Amino acid sequence: MKVTKFTHACVRLEHEGRVLVIDPGTWSEPRALAGADAVLVTHEHTDHVDVLRLAGLGVPVHVPAQAHLGDLAPLPVIRVQSGERFTAAGFTVTAHGGRHATIHGGQPDCANLGYLVDDRLYHPGDSLHVPGVPVETLLVPAQASWLKLTEAIDFAHAVDPERIFPIHDAQLNERGMASVDGWFGETLGARYRRLAPGESA
Repeated sequence: MKVTKFTHACVRLEHEGRVLVIDPGTWSEPRALAGADAVLVTHEHTDHVDVLRLAGLGVPVHVPAQAHLGDLAPLPVIRVQSGERFTAAGFTVTAHGGRHATIHGGQPDCANLGYLVDDRLYHPGDSLHVPGVPVETLLVPAQASWLKLTEAIDFAHAVDPERIFPIHDAQLNERGMASVDGWFGETLGARYRRLAPGESA
């Protein structure tokens, strides 16, 4: 499976000519969706889903069953429940979790699903829900208003994957990203690696 990181939380997965894109939000590059066969959306926030862009794409878009995407554009979606196992772009996907992490005072509270793709790669969206099954590749949130770095490190240790790539990092400047890389590298070791936008592994 080829993994290509795009800005913020957007990741493109390719295998045997099939393309699955996770969380193509308003901060991610449009080229992430070129040739996409299906899209997974972890939750309704615009940094994870660009409704206008997806409305014209014409491919299956899977979203949490309780997601509210607004009325900006008609977007037919396939609604997914936590625990559901389904196929998207030929990949086997299992939905985990259920709610967005709390920022402050219980807000925001919206549906959020983490997706385990082909029982190998896990994208948690805006949560630190541990899937409770073996994970080969973890996409770990690096920075957010709902996140402390120590929580992200503990999450990565709890999942205990073979390799770790940071996501959710668009609000970090170069100095902040270097600090995050330093902490992740020191605590998680050689299995941690940052991919620049457009870089693949």
